[in-house]
Amino acid sequence: MDNAVLNRLKNAGLLSEQTPDMGFVSTGSFALNKVISGDYTKGIPIGMITQFHGEASTAKTVFATHILKEAQKKGFYTMLVDSENAYNSEFATSLGLDPKKLIYAAPETLEDCFQVIEDTILAIRETDKETPIVVAYDSIAVSPSKAEYEAENYEGNNMQGAVRAKSTGACLRKINPLMRKHRVALVVVNQIRNKVGIVYGSNETAAAGGKALDYYLGVNIKTISNKTSDLLKDDNKRVMGIQGRLRNTKNKVSIPFRETTFKLMFDEGLDPFDGVLDYLMEDGLVTRSGAWYTIVSNNEKFQRKELENIQTDPKFEEIRNLLGLG
Repeated sequence: MDNAVLNRLKNAGLLSEQTPDMGFVSTGSFALNKVISGDYTKGIPIGMITQFHGEASTAKTVFATHILKEAQKKGFYTMLVDSENAYNSEFATSLGLDPKKLIYAAPETLEDCFQVIEDTILAIRETDKETPIVVAYDSIAVSPSKAEYEAENYEGNNMQGAVRAKSTGACLRKINPLMRKHRVALVVVNQIRNKVGIVYGSNETAAAGGKALDYYLGVNIKTISNKTSDLLKDDNKRVMGIQGRLRNTKNKVSIPFRETTFKLMFDEGLDPFDGVLDYLMEDGLVTRSGAWYTIVSNNEKFQRKELENIQTDPKFEEIRNLLGLG
């Protein structure tokens, strides 16, 4: 390519000169990291928008919080846009997040949420051009559009959904170019609603964003957990947590349409090792015979429950190194 041509181009360059990998932030789950990025230690991509969507109480906010926690460990800037007004320092601290390092905002409308995200990004970049920024928006489903917020009464109309979707699309068109330009990872929490009168096919639909949000996503994760069979209880039948599945429905950094499991204990947070055994077997690092598993590299045998000792048991040393725990 003639350099003279490139010199005359204002907003173009060679693809080979672009940064293909701007970095990643762990999700707190090694298996989900693998599902999203193809690597146990990576996770969500910086420079893109990632969505966690699902029904109520399926760990969406917990995953967003763990991502913020992992970003803080790396020394990144972290921000929470809390449209649900449900976040508090005690909850954040219980999951390992440092509230003193978390920029917090609770705007009233959808448009204001995106505006404060943009303003924060640009304010940080005035003094720091390089350190990645990780923003969690919890949740886009709760934020009313300005038109909804400024309405004189509480009566809805058939056009509100279309107006809201149009506003979301406009906000995304403006915020999306900032992701790569300013090394930002945006995590959007969304909810699922059920459409009325659907007989065939799925009756599920995203609560916010219309089709626009789907187009702008780099990664889309659906959280699934049954409110009865997936409850985790102690010996006294007290509910201590939930388990469920994570389905990757869109992925611009690795193979899409993969799944894994998750386990959340309310007093401990996510189990980082849940689901990882399946992918270790898929990668040929571990084999299985009945209830016994064998680590291929050292021929050490173990049972699933022994994974609780993965961080201390010498026989798991190679797996620890693979997971970045060595």
